[in-house]
Parts: sequence; structure tokens; C-alpha cells
Amino acid sequence: MTFKHKSVLLEETIDSLNIKPDGIYVDGTLGGGGHASQVCQRLNSQGRLIGIDQDGAAILAASQRLKEYEDKVLIVRSNYQEIKQVLKELGIQKADGIYLDLGVSSYQFDTAERGFSYRADAPLDMRMDLRRTETAADIVNEYSEMDLYHIIRDYGEEKFAKNIAKHVVKARQEKRIETTGELVEIIKAAIPMKMRAVGGHPAKKTFQALRIEVNHELEVLENSIDTMIELLNQGGRLCIITFHSLEDRIVKQRFRENENPCVCPPDFPACVCGRTSKGKVITRKPIIPTERETEENKRSKSSKLRVFERV
Repeated sequence: MTFKHKSVLLEETIDSLNIKPDGIYVDGTLGGGGHASQVCQRLNSQGRLIGIDQDGAAILAASQRLKEYEDKVLIVRSNYQEIKQVLKELGIQKADGIYLDLGVSSYQFDTAERGFSYRADAPLDMRMDLRRTETAADIVNEYSEMDLYHIIRDYGEEKFAKNIAKHVVKARQEKRIETTGELVEIIKAAIPMKMRAVGGHPAKKTFQALRIEVNHELEVLENSIDTMIELLNQGGRLCIITFHSLEDRIVKQRFRENENPCVCPPDFPACVCGRTSKGKVITRKPIIPTERETEENKRSKSSKLRVFERV
């Protein structure tokens, strides 16, 4: 199956990066290379793009897509949380722009055997990096009822989290839960009939929660933003596209704290904590897709872009 993925907020991201033809740019979530090919088009022979992705299928697809730019592209299989190490190994100290598209690619959703989708019956996997050992099946079958409840409540913002966790634990006493189809049936049974008819697929929120847990998505994001800002040259920008409120909240908060890190009490006449601003938030309100984009690409609907400039 070919790696297809429609890049979300493409023009908005490219515009926000303020690309310099001879600059160094890092794509922390390379995917199929949609954003990357647009960056490469704007670089001269001195410019460089470093593409990072943890998914082997994405690396393969992006390498093909960016073949015509191979003289200015370096592709690394890693997680963007290792960005500092990746750049160091390439002999690069600073970048002029870094961007992340945190969405699961259409390819990952549509390749049933990856286990991301609740619409096809497949092994419960959900790993973005297949070199990792823990799968969604391990979490579903081995976590305590309380831990499952917390994950589904916090990462899925699912109001029936308690009942779903209870049903999962009961079902796995009969037999190990191995597939997405089995899990979907368990979730459906845990949600009252009249609630199943509203608000999208009943398993959507639980699947989101498990995916976040398997891939440690929120921790990775939380732990990487400050480092990425540190790695920017003067005037360099960090652009992050999020797809749900949990990610967006982290980005908003980290950007705000990097802009105004002072922790002195408001009644102090002057700052004594010594924390200095790293730059400014460019997007007071997040940039959201146009109506046309949401019509053409349903998956872009919940996306938000936030931008920070290093000063």
C-alpha cells in the first residue's frame, strides 16, 4: 500500500516558517514528506532539510517523494524528542525553523494491520515505531483497571471511561483481547445504547487514549518543546500542528512559558528570578484550516497551528 497522507495546514505552515533559501529546517514528523517537499522547493543549493520520523514506512515513502531534492535532504529514523542528538550527529548546532505535524497519517489509519483504526478488525498494535515492543494489546490486557480508567479518562476525555475499563478487565478474564474488533465490541457494550448514537464512533476516544499511551505522545511533546526553541537561530520559528485539545494545551502553555518565564510575584518591582524570555508567540489564537480544506480533507477538521519565534 502506498503511503498517502494529505498534509494539513500546508500553506499556513510554510508561510509561518519564513523560509530563507539558504536556511536549515527540521521536519520532526516527516510522514509522507508533504510539508518537506514544499520546504525543499524554497531552498537553494546551500539550504538543508533534516527529516525525522520513527515510522519505517514513512521513511521509505518520504525518501521516494523527496528523491529530486536528495542533495539538500537528510532523512533520519528517530523520534523528534531526540532532535538535539540528531542535529549534533550531523554537525548542526542551530536551525532556522522546526515544524511538527502531530496527526496520525492517513497511511497509518488506513493500513489495517497497524491497528490504529476502529473501523477494521486487525491486531491491537498502534505502535508508530515498530521497533518498540509494547503494543496496545499489552496495555489492554496488562494494565490495572484503575490505570486503564485514568488513561481513557485523561487521554481520551471519555466520560464512560470507568465503565469501559471495567468491561475490558471483565472480558480479558475470559480470554486475552487481541484485536481491534474485539475491543470495539467491548467498548460498545460499556456505553449506554442512547449515547452510542451521538458524537461519532463509540470507540474513537478510547482508541485515541491507547494510541497516546502506546507512543508516549504527550510526554514526548511536553519534553521536546523547550529543546526545539533552544535549537532555533535568532528569528527562527517553531510551528506545531495539533489535532486535539490535550496536545494544543501543552503547546500553548510551553509557548507562553518560553515567552514569559518569569516566576516572580506580581507585586515585585523588578524581576529577580533571572529567567529571560526565549522569544515571542506569533499566534495569539491558533491558525485553523479554511472551510475549503475541511471539506476536501475531513481529517483536518480539528487541526490547529501555533507558531513561536526565537528572539
